[in-house]
Amino acid sequence: MADPRGFLKVRQRETQPRRPVPVRIMDWKEVYEAQDKGVLKSQAGRCMDCGVPFCHQGCPLGNLIPEWNDLTWRGKGEEAIERLHATNNFPEWTGRLCPAPCEASCVLGINQPAVTIKQVEVSIIDEAFENGWVQPLPPTRLSGKTVAVVGSGPAGLAVAQQLTRVGHTVAVYERDDKIGGLLRYGIPDFKMEKEQVDRRIEQMKAEGTRFRTGVNVGTDVTWEQLRRRYDAVVIATGATVPRDLPIPGRGLEGIHYAMDYLVPANRVVAGETVENQIDARGKHVVILGGGDTGADCLGTAHRHGAASVTTLAIGKQPPLERAAHQPWPTFPTLFEVASAHEEGGERTYLASTVEFIGEDGKLTGVKVAETEFVDGKRLPKAGTEHVIPADLVFLSLGFTGAEPAGITEQVHAEFDGRGNVARDGYYMTNTEGVFVAGDAGRGQSLIVWAIAEGRACAAAVDKHLMGSTILPAPVAPTDRAISVL
Repeated sequence: MADPRGFLKVRQRETQPRRPVPVRIMDWKEVYEAQDKGVLKSQAGRCMDCGVPFCHQGCPLGNLIPEWNDLTWRGKGEEAIERLHATNNFPEWTGRLCPAPCEASCVLGINQPAVTIKQVEVSIIDEAFENGWVQPLPPTRLSGKTVAVVGSGPAGLAVAQQLTRVGHTVAVYERDDKIGGLLRYGIPDFKMEKEQVDRRIEQMKAEGTRFRTGVNVGTDVTWEQLRRRYDAVVIATGATVPRDLPIPGRGLEGIHYAMDYLVPANRVVAGETVENQIDARGKHVVILGGGDTGADCLGTAHRHGAASVTTLAIGKQPPLERAAHQPWPTFPTLFEVASAHEEGGERTYLASTVEFIGEDGKLTGVKVAETEFVDGKRLPKAGTEHVIPADLVFLSLGFTGAEPAGITEQVHAEFDGRGNVARDGYYMTNTEGVFVAGDAGRGQSLIVWAIAEGRACAAAVDKHLMGSTILPAPVAPTDRAISVL
């Protein structure tokens, strides 16, 4: 283990420092600063190397957390990245974007603050890139089999990298002009700068993965054409259909889906010119939805110079500590303060949006009522209505499933009742040779689930093509639990 008495000597959990708010809202750089090496070592030394390390199962990837905590404490960074890459293709993404269910299941978390697993993880991969330890791993021989992966988010890229490394010729199709999916255009740079995507793509190119950008599968090329051209096709298009809020006033000018705001903003940060970009400068902004995407809108609006930003959530404010019905090692719902929340804005819970108010076709406010629970349903409480001034509203209410994009018509793959592409226990749709991985088959979920499903789907594809596989399959499509219980 790391330090046998580390968890006794260092009881305080110390995470990465964040840049001062007045400084960071003036740019788009990542909000976190590098952790001091000594602090990082002592934090890694808090790992208990438990007899039953629940953190292994808290993470869908099955990360070997005690092992790389120990190696970090011993200063063996090159060995640590080898253990980290054994289960996770892209730790520089998960270390920045994952909500860390592994920390929720840390045994130390029973009666002390959990080990800073996510912080150790990102420090390992950052040091590895700095020292040139991340190198391409091209296959030693080619199989002669070809695979098309549609979608270049974390699931699609995990599928592609795994299959390329075992010798298949893999082409990744992406409708945008650059590879990365929502990692590229959905995640603001203050959470993850795009260098983290670019250098991993360069590694994959060197390994032999081919990329086809600006191709809208289903229109520019049909799914049936891909199926005839390749030995296998993987659908990894994500769950990108946004959830709407069809209430009075929905058609007013100034109401937008969150991604219609975030994507152009990220393009501008990347140096592109975007016509008719949604501008929050000097405006009163209301965000409906209190999740990660809402926080991304919040941080972006701050950097655009919004006059005010209010986030409305229909449910109750989560507790600060674990609720009784979410005991360790389950993943609890807790009140969290993201970096964007530190920067300002108002958060309101138990707020039911009743109507959008406007004049001359333009939004001027949002009518809100207090939420009450009646027979298990959340309803607006009569007599509590009031209007919040608003020039812009961003709908950040989650996603309802994958875009059809001709999937059913062209390859006859079916959708399930949740709006996802249906699949069997081996990630295959009802059409032979057509697979689905990530949010497109699972529904909106965490980045660790996307990568885990990508790795498992790659194993299923390899077995389908070759009759057997040496690739690991960390999760099954039917495994929907985040906790180990």
